[in-house]
Amino acid sequence: MRRNFFLALTLAIAVAGFNQSHALEAVEGVDESQLPTDFSEVHFYLITVDVGNMLWDNFGHTALRVVDEGSNTDTVFNWGLFDTGGGLVRFSFNFFQGIMNYQMGINSPAAEFAIYRQQQRTVWQDKINLNNRQKEVLYKRLLWNSRPENIVYPYHYFEDNCTTRVRDYLDEALDGKIFAATVNPTANTFRDLVRYHYRSLAVIELSLDLLMNSNLDRNLSQWEEMFLPLSLRGRLLSLSSDVAVNGRRQPLLSESVIVMEFPTPSAQANPFYIAGTVLLAPTLLLFLLLRKVSMSYFATHSRITFKMPGLSFRLFGLLVLLAALCSGIYGCLMLGGWFFSGHDDLYSNVNLLLCWPTDLLGVVIATRGILLARPWPLTHNSSPFVNYYMLARVLSVAVYAALAGFELTAQSLQTLLVTLVPGMFLLIVLVWIVGFEPARSKNLLR
Repeated sequence: MRRNFFLALTLAIAVAGFNQSHALEAVEGVDESQLPTDFSEVHFYLITVDVGNMLWDNFGHTALRVVDEGSNTDTVFNWGLFDTGGGLVRFSFNFFQGIMNYQMGINSPAAEFAIYRQQQRTVWQDKINLNNRQKEVLYKRLLWNSRPENIVYPYHYFEDNCTTRVRDYLDEALDGKIFAATVNPTANTFRDLVRYHYRSLAVIELSLDLLMNSNLDRNLSQWEEMFLPLSLRGRLLSLSSDVAVNGRRQPLLSESVIVMEFPTPSAQANPFYIAGTVLLAPTLLLFLLLRKVSMSYFATHSRITFKMPGLSFRLFGLLVLLAALCSGIYGCLMLGGWFFSGHDDLYSNVNLLLCWPTDLLGVVIATRGILLARPWPLTHNSSPFVNYYMLARVLSVAVYAALAGFELTAQSLQTLLVTLVPGMFLLIVLVWIVGFEPARSKNLLR
């Protein structure tokens, strides 16, 4: 699970589902002459790679190592490869649309381990204890997968990835034993696991939380949770095999070896509280700087502005610029994902109540405020539109708060409610009352 920034942001937000072993395609067209003559000389090893410190490897990686003493071969099967020959932009766009073609690769252990050593990621190796019949089933599946027409597969980040391939192939060899032992629910949701694994990349953690909808807020089964390499290894370590030595039944995984060891990436500061503080603290300060002034052209009326306008309006403009950019960009991604993406977990996102694509218009208003240290002047034509827009923004955040506070939606909103909503609500109110200069009375213009 490797690669670049935008790709990682896109790939990490996919929908969850079952991919049980009984759903595997039948093994056909396998050349029996390619099978080992003695499966007692064939050994399978689970290769588990720890999370990395890059955007695309924060979930880890899984591979299968096959050692055949009879033919003196040692091979690693890896399902995490993809082709960017058409260009990274095209690949990323296809990924966004849900068109994700990954493929199985075959490598030597030395070459495979060299990649992880360069990335400074811990690697565990565990022997998989299988009887000869089970080894034959798994070996045939790998031969089938190695055929040119079967190498490429429709990748799904939670449903069909490098780890679920190994899980499903082992489950097939064990006649469904793994699935039967992992039907119980867990306390985790996909959202929980995404947050946990992106703790070392705070911006991505926050971004994915905003972009994902309620599909990721149900509790996973133990089986589903094994889309994660470390979860798969942990579950398999708890299972017993059908192999007995000296009358004692062996565990499914044994002879555990740490091939290489590096520190796991450290968690960064909580991005939700950082973003909330960046929004709320300056907004509260600006509220303390509010004052009333008379309108020079209409002495009986007053308007609200800032004390120390030169400094205050520029701070206000910077804050609005940041908020408008983030809200507008995330809003565009959510709206675009709803209509143009093939990922079901990008549809019907309640966070669109918080982030509007049209908030990008605020960039122009904020930039003028920074340069001139003055509010945006309204005309009689623009005034109704602006006021209705700001009213709608206030109401949208209020509705969001109600949905989250009373848990009226299946989407998990509580973290955003506590951290982002207070600052966003107050900033929108502040923009409405200070960010625009009222239109002059028509009587005064005659």
